[in-house]
Amino acid sequence: MSAIWVEEAKFGRWLEVELAVCRAWARRGIIPPEDLAEIERKADFTVERSQELEKTTNHDVVAFLTDVAEHVGPASRWIHYGMTSSDVLDTGMGLAIARAGALLIQEQAALTQTLRQLALTHRDTVSVGRTHGVHAEPTSFGLKMSGFAFESRRNEERLRTAVAQCAVGKLSGAVGTYATLPPDLEREVLEEIGLGAETVSTQVVARDRHAELITAIAIAASSLDRLATELRHLQRTEVREAEEAFTVGQKGSSAMPHKRNPITAERISGLARVIRGNAVAALEDVALWHERDISHSSVERVILPDAFLGLDYMLAKSRQLIDGLVVYPERMQEILESSGGLVFSQRVLLALVACGLTREDAYVVVQRNAMECWNTKVPLRELLARDADASAHLDAAALDDIFDPSWYLRHVDVVMQRVEAL
Repeated sequence: MSAIWVEEAKFGRWLEVELAVCRAWARRGIIPPEDLAEIERKADFTVERSQELEKTTNHDVVAFLTDVAEHVGPASRWIHYGMTSSDVLDTGMGLAIARAGALLIQEQAALTQTLRQLALTHRDTVSVGRTHGVHAEPTSFGLKMSGFAFESRRNEERLRTAVAQCAVGKLSGAVGTYATLPPDLEREVLEEIGLGAETVSTQVVARDRHAELITAIAIAASSLDRLATELRHLQRTEVREAEEAFTVGQKGSSAMPHKRNPITAERISGLARVIRGNAVAALEDVALWHERDISHSSVERVILPDAFLGLDYMLAKSRQLIDGLVVYPERMQEILESSGGLVFSQRVLLALVACGLTREDAYVVVQRNAMECWNTKVPLRELLARDADASAHLDAAALDDIFDPSWYLRHVDVVMQRVEAL
């Protein structure tokens, strides 16, 4: 990924565009065959020379073209013929996005499969579900991970769509009128280099495209943040249902030798904040003056490489995190049981309603006993067995059935069939 965003690669894409346009002009008889041969044989640049020239020109494309001209000689007069800077800048950017986007989609797809496997492995691993951070009802760790797997798949689709609509170029000249570059030449060149064409380009490709792309990247980063946040919570000492792999020789703290911290997940959460900030900057780039200004240019030099590199790194680290995740099913069972059966309160409520109580009366009975369970630590099942209003309707066999966590997982296979199809 980093190789796509270095200056050498950027100038290489500019030259790729310029040469494709020269070939198109030659096919139309504008550039003599001998000049095209000279251009294709000699066209080259160095980053150092282009940057040196830019100190004088204060214009990156002009500096680059001067550098190329020094290599080519007199035939260089045809290079950039009829073009404006944005033709090469935006088309070159389209190439970068197409190539970098393919890598992102590949990494996102790999993470989807890693999460899929974790979900299938723990399809029947019972754990407690939480809402507001408080125990809710039993679930399975596999079911929990299934949601992340499908979210990752949605991010694949979002990235694929966003990259495709942003992998476009424009070769329509100054202010986009095609006055010096005919539409058929644009179509021919963009087909050759594998890009779509901006339908109405003014002098630049419309920046709502790039805003959608960076927003899609930010959404993918936020999904990784959600995954990392979940795993950070599960690694807390008082929870410890799962934890990051801790390698031989690794140190968790300079002061406390016992520490094993969720550093990878925290890194992922932190980088997501940076990428979300990039999305705000991309949205600010949409509004340009008239046919163009360059207020977006300085922003994109930062946010485009950063967003692609950041998400690529986050995806690789997330996959590494999931691959090495240590899961503790026994601890999950302990945590599930630690609330004294409070997680079964809805089943008790529904059972009482099925026995003939109104929902309001049943709620009073269950909540009364649940609050006593909270305060006294006496298990909810024991309290219900003592409660006259509850025991009048629910005998020991009924309570055994109600307090069986496997009941909550009876439809997990339906979800897992969807996971298997990922």
